[in-house]
Amino acid sequence: MTRAPRIAKPKSKDVKLTDVNRLWAAVVARDATHDGRFVYSVATTGVYCRPSCASRLARRENVRFHDSCSMAEAAGFRACQRCKPDQISLQNGYAAKVTQACRIIETAMVMPTLADLAAAIEMSPFHFHRIFKTTTGITPKAYATAHRRKVVRDQLSKGQSVTEAVYDSGFHSSGGFYAQSTDLLGMSPTAFRKCGAGMRMQFALAHCSLGEILVAATGRGICAISMGDDAEALRRDLHHRFSDAQISSGDKSFNKLVAQVVALVERPGGNMDLPLDVRGTAFQQQVWAALKKIRPGTTASYSDVAKSIAQPSSARAVALACGANPVAVAIPCHRVVKSDGALSGYRWGIERKRALLDREATSKPSRTKK
Repeated sequence: MTRAPRIAKPKSKDVKLTDVNRLWAAVVARDATHDGRFVYSVATTGVYCRPSCASRLARRENVRFHDSCSMAEAAGFRACQRCKPDQISLQNGYAAKVTQACRIIETAMVMPTLADLAAAIEMSPFHFHRIFKTTTGITPKAYATAHRRKVVRDQLSKGQSVTEAVYDSGFHSSGGFYAQSTDLLGMSPTAFRKCGAGMRMQFALAHCSLGEILVAATGRGICAISMGDDAEALRRDLHHRFSDAQISSGDKSFNKLVAQVVALVERPGGNMDLPLDVRGTAFQQQVWAALKKIRPGTTASYSDVAKSIAQPSSARAVALACGANPVAVAIPCHRVVKSDGALSGYRWGIERKRALLDREATSKPSRTKK
């Protein structure tokens, strides 16, 4: 008769992490985001596993937690042959491959083809494209475009000539750059280089039940909606961001647009499609688009939003994108809360966030004619 393997009882020093309930919850959920943070062992089998292991769930009383594989092995356990916790996880392996591809894109003078990128990281083009999009939420081409946008904005901000910025950012020709410059910068390259010089913008200040509100717009749409307690501070912030732009007070037609924004604050949940002119990275644009899909009167966690854009491990980046949202209410970042339902920070004040959510929860959505 074969005896069961003799397993040494884990010593207290084998478990530095004290929140065992949280660790056990990760094991029950098979949460891959905890892989690499700890492993768990099962006394009845003599093996240790990753939190995401797909093996049959062990009984809680037979499970112990360890900070590392070496500590589990020191306690007498061997690595699971199914999840192989002592090897690099498939997810981490993919992440490393995608990171390698991103570095290639960022350092290449000319955007590599999909086939060249896939060959460089030893994957098929189809598999690489799928893994890249699953990991980052965007395609390699979109990532390259976002990177070029960042480079050209940085170079122009540092005072480089337009010609230098064009070639440093990887464009084949100045013609190709100018064809996309408005989408990349939101204005002409010269205007961007001069902090909005030559750019025309209207703005207006108004008072609402949540304090002062500023609305600014270009000819393409609303580019800023800010709330605060000091109207002059809101105005100064706008002029600081676009110090060389031609900013003027809004006319009567513009005031109608401001009234629509105020109506969104006072009576949230309306079906109002405001023209927007907001710019951000490819990731930020993806997050903002997801926020606009959250129905009035409901909330979503940062993790929920991350999952909705196929980036489940990017909750923290989602929070940063929410904080960078330049148009309050129109892009409803106030509908994003912590995973436990608690309110987190809000660019325009946590009390305003609470008030907006309370109003949406108690008011019936009303349709506004366009």
